[in-house]
Amino acid sequence: MSGSSRRDFLKTSALIGAGITGLSISSAKAAPKNILSENRMGVLVDTTVCIGCRQCEWACKEAHDLPAGNIASYENREVFYNMRRPSENALTVVNQYSAGKGSDLPVDVKVQCMHCDHPACVSACIVGALSKEENGSVIWDTDKCIGCRYCMVACPFQIPAFQYNKALDPKIMKCDFCFERTKEGKLPACVEICPVEALTYGPRTELISIAKDRIKRDPDRYIDHIYGEKEAGGTAWMYLGNQEFAKLDFPEPGDKPAVGVSESIQHGIFAYFVPPVSLYALLGGIMWINKHRKSSDEEEK
Repeated sequence: MSGSSRRDFLKTSALIGAGITGLSISSAKAAPKNILSENRMGVLVDTTVCIGCRQCEWACKEAHDLPAGNIASYENREVFYNMRRPSENALTVVNQYSAGKGSDLPVDVKVQCMHCDHPACVSACIVGALSKEENGSVIWDTDKCIGCRYCMVACPFQIPAFQYNKALDPKIMKCDFCFERTKEGKLPACVEICPVEALTYGPRTELISIAKDRIKRDPDRYIDHIYGEKEAGGTAWMYLGNQEFAKLDFPEPGDKPAVGVSESIQHGIFAYFVPPVSLYALLGGIMWINKHRKSSDEEEK
């Protein structure tokens, strides 16, 4: 370890020790950013329009510097033989299901992080590495993460993935709602590339009005249900369909926010017990030091 790395290591160790010595219950709890803005954005997914071209998969990988390959290869529909889930190498995937009412065509469904209004992952994270941003995005901060993976357990949609194959600096991987793109006024990559406009990006309140209007205008095409309007307390990504969403492998989390479970586990149980909270702080600090120490050593090599 270099001199500067050693000094950083000792400095951080001292700070952790001092923090634990003077730890109070209120200061021990993680305080992530968790903003629920009235102007937050969302995406309305019309599964009756999607054609399963999977160009959204390719665009997502391109936007997040993941191995994307040739866009022409995404025309291969053999991938639909098996149910797929988002992973560390694919932040969104499209699955195919049998036809619903009013159509003989298969139903294609895009899956990604739902960006909950009340994210269980944000509540579960004991170090505040996940946050709900003002524009509706739920994002992850690698510098804060200690790799506990509570977010993966807490998510009612089973979305976050962990880079188990990376020995150094593994990350939690999930859709970030193209946070960096939208900050610059751009559309999310998947929305921008969709050739049939199955994805509509805009203020969440407006999207709900659009969805209700489509259902009212064409009741033979849609079931009367906007998935994500109320599920898990509401999500930024919402869906229209021509059959019950349970048949499309959508979870049924109920209308109440899932944060109740994660908060009771992470905060309620230890709310009045300083020693376990102190232990979490100590272990978290050690994990953080080791993580950054390994990164520094690898850079020097």
